[in-house]
Amino acid sequence: MGGQESSIVTEYILKILGLDICADTLVGNEMLRGISGGQRKRVTTGEMLVGPAKALFMDEISTGLDSSTTYQIVNSLRQTIHILGGTAVISLLQPAPETYNLFDDIILLSDGQVVYQGPRENVLEFFEFMGFRCPGRKGVADFLQEVTSKKDQEQYWYRGDRPYRFVPVKQFADAFRSFHVGKSIENELKVPFDRTRSHPAALATSKFGVSRMELLKATIDRELLLMKRNAFMYIFKAVNLTLMAFIVMTTFFRTNMRRNVEYGTIYLGALFFALDTIMFNGFAELAMTVMKLPVFFKQRDLLFFPAWAYTIPSWILQIPITFVEVGVYVFTTYYVIGFDPSASRFFKQYLLLLAINQMSSSLFRFIAGIGRDMVVSHTFGPLSLLAFAALGGFILARPDIKKWWIWGYWISPLSYAQNAISTNEFLGPSWNQIVSGTNETIGVTVLKNRGIFTEAKWYWIGLGAMVGYTLLFNLLYTLALSVLSPLTDAHPSMSEEELKEKHANLTGKALDGHKEKNSRKQELELSHISDRNSGISGVDSSDSRKRLVLPFTPLSLTFNDTKYSVDMPEAMKAQGVTEDRLLLLKGVSGSFRPGVLTALMGVSGAGKTTLMDVLAGRKTGGYIEGEITVSGYPKKQETFARISGYCEQNDIHSPHVTIYESLVFSAWLRLPAEVDSERRKMFIEEIMDLVELTSLRGALVGLPGVNGLSTEQRKRLTIAVELVANPSIIFMDEPTSGLDARAAAIVMRTVRNTVNTGRTVVCTIHQPSIDIFEAFDE
Repeated sequence: MGGQESSIVTEYILKILGLDICADTLVGNEMLRGISGGQRKRVTTGEMLVGPAKALFMDEISTGLDSSTTYQIVNSLRQTIHILGGTAVISLLQPAPETYNLFDDIILLSDGQVVYQGPRENVLEFFEFMGFRCPGRKGVADFLQEVTSKKDQEQYWYRGDRPYRFVPVKQFADAFRSFHVGKSIENELKVPFDRTRSHPAALATSKFGVSRMELLKATIDRELLLMKRNAFMYIFKAVNLTLMAFIVMTTFFRTNMRRNVEYGTIYLGALFFALDTIMFNGFAELAMTVMKLPVFFKQRDLLFFPAWAYTIPSWILQIPITFVEVGVYVFTTYYVIGFDPSASRFFKQYLLLLAINQMSSSLFRFIAGIGRDMVVSHTFGPLSLLAFAALGGFILARPDIKKWWIWGYWISPLSYAQNAISTNEFLGPSWNQIVSGTNETIGVTVLKNRGIFTEAKWYWIGLGAMVGYTLLFNLLYTLALSVLSPLTDAHPSMSEEELKEKHANLTGKALDGHKEKNSRKQELELSHISDRNSGISGVDSSDSRKRLVLPFTPLSLTFNDTKYSVDMPEAMKAQGVTEDRLLLLKGVSGSFRPGVLTALMGVSGAGKTTLMDVLAGRKTGGYIEGEITVSGYPKKQETFARISGYCEQNDIHSPHVTIYESLVFSAWLRLPAEVDSERRKMFIEEIMDLVELTSLRGALVGLPGVNGLSTEQRKRLTIAVELVANPSIIFMDEPTSGLDARAAAIVMRTVRNTVNTGRTVVCTIHQPSIDIFEAFDE
């Protein structure tokens, strides 16, 4: 957008965040190739840092980043805050000890209550005051996340003179108020605010960072950029109109039609077809608007700009494109069909169709702004189009519409458009012949037969109505985006077991019937995962294999001198690079073995996911060299896909099905035909038990961040969906990214359970805690 060239701050932030290497790369999404997930997370952070804000609230900024990059970002924030006197509140998942030590204060929340708030140096003192001590090799951040949990708390109790008794969150919160740090905060808050000691510049006096004209200029520049990047869509719309024009020309060819009442009705049909085609051309705005709304809502709520600064450019900048699109249709069809040859009527039809196209685009943008969801918007969009067409005066003539529905005729934009385009055509000189036996012209007779007004003023009334509806829909669209919020209603699924634990944490009292669970999966602590001799808390790998409903063949995967390259990007060639190919993997060798959990590590951009994609056969482009073998045999992708599974970093699932239904569908499609229904069901039950999802079997998956399963539950479902295919080799791309220490422990327990069945498992991983790191074999 030009910021990189004109702002030192922008260049500095790009370098600090490690984004200078991809500064000119598209961000992308699930369907559009762009930057990596970790880089996308850093873009979100940079978006806030380049502004003048002195108070920063940053949520999970380290997700998908390696420890080195996270440390660099937090250290830069620390220096900025200390030098400029700002404030930053940052939540992190699984922070490394060196990153944790950069913070001045710690706020520990658990079940909605503040357990501790104060200097980092005093936090361990408080918990020792409560009877809990952090082990020497345990990260303090991981200790803080686990010490308030009913499942993990007991291992940190160090007072041998007293028997351990679960300390609920409420008791921690009450004790903190009597702790010297809590008392100090309470005394500080009792002092009334002294306004005279505050500098006048302490508070901002304007809602937005720049003037209204600057806001509008910035949003116009961005909209132009997006339109240029989406040029294919506008070209496709023009091609679509050209195709429709060809169909109309050949259907209503003028050599086959004459100027009489009978053929006048056919001309009327051609006019209605033009209205319908031009109006439907605006339908593409609906999907485009819905896709752009999440970014708009985020930037609106962060006070980047108001709604009007967003909606005005999206309307105004479409007008020149409308001239081209409508021009393609009108200039192609008008004289071929044989409409009135008067030049004034030609341009009047062109002007009217321009207004109709603008009205249609505004209508669908408004529907998208109200719906805010692709399914909802695509339900109401065609419904409104159908209603307007049915009551527009052509399908049902005005006299034929029942009196209790006539109000629909008067509010339908197409009724005014139909009157305007019809009077423009049939009051022209070519329709002035008098019908025999009457004193009316052919044009007037055709209009009266269809209940269309015969006064010339109805053209201008119709044109005015189109302009009015355009303004109205754009105004309503702006209003909708000003007052409505995105469709979010986060309610992660909880099993009955988790609800009971939550109640116990809050009150210290167990619900009736709730007893301590001694089952394998609940008493398992993450520190036990790395203990090979314990058999993963009683789960012996040989026993696991014996009880499998469906047997499989353990397989190893080896790769030797593997190289992967792509065509050299044009931008790099322009900088003087002479090679034709860019080498991404440079002769990598290694092996993955059954029953061995392998961690694939490296900084962001090191090539971890690229290597896994090459080995799994997921790279559809580029050039792969080297030797890849499966248990000594050359790898054949056709059969390898049947014996391998791949868990992506993004957990993509159908939102409206349950966990059990997701697994049934995957097993149905991927297990061999000789596996009968009964064995398939038994295998699914076994896999759900393996990944600890049995208690959530009936929970809807839902949408990420909106409803349904939590992030950690989605990760386990992703693993389960691959496991029901009964693979021998499983690739997992960052299974613990986006999770806190406890959630990561649950996922790693699932991964470890998978390895214990004798499968070959390899994971890419970022920022592992010492416990998670020691869970790996190689």
